[in-house]
Amino acid sequence: MQLNPRWEYVADGVMGGVSKGGMSREMFRGRMAVILRGTVSLQNNGGFIQIAFDVRRDNAEFNAGNWDGIELDVCGNGERYDIRLRTDHLTRPWQSFRAEFTAPQDWQVLQVPFNTVIPHRTDAVFDPTQLRRIGILAIGREFQADVAVAGVRLYRA
Repeated sequence: MQLNPRWEYVADGVMGGVSKGGMSREMFRGRMAVILRGTVSLQNNGGFIQIAFDVRRDNAEFNAGNWDGIELDVCGNGERYDIRLRTDHLTRPWQSFRAEFTAPQDWQVLQVPFNTVIPHRTDAVFDPTQLRRIGILAIGREFQADVAVAGVRLYRA
């Protein structure tokens, strides 16, 4: 199931951090993509930049329960990034379900099975029927982010 994200850029400035970056839509190594670029800084309790989108637009119903995971067409600078999922069960901004991936130098299809995401700062269990938001984050250490996403889908194994 192809998703058509309306990506948004968010940085740690919402919490006082000083990481700098941005989001653009452009040709990246031969494919149109949304690109997250910037500098992640740990100063001032910061440490992230991200692109994210809500899977439910205009309060429409959305149920990922019939799918096994998320599939991304991804390319980048060889650095480590997070995919973060949020559900209706999470009430705090620091809560999420997450998985790490390395952005390859060449375009690849990355599959993130729902049964492999790890809860962060929550006791909730991931429920794909409650999936609300998907994010790609450069986080946790000082580095230059450069990651492109050309497609996002739900998949069945």
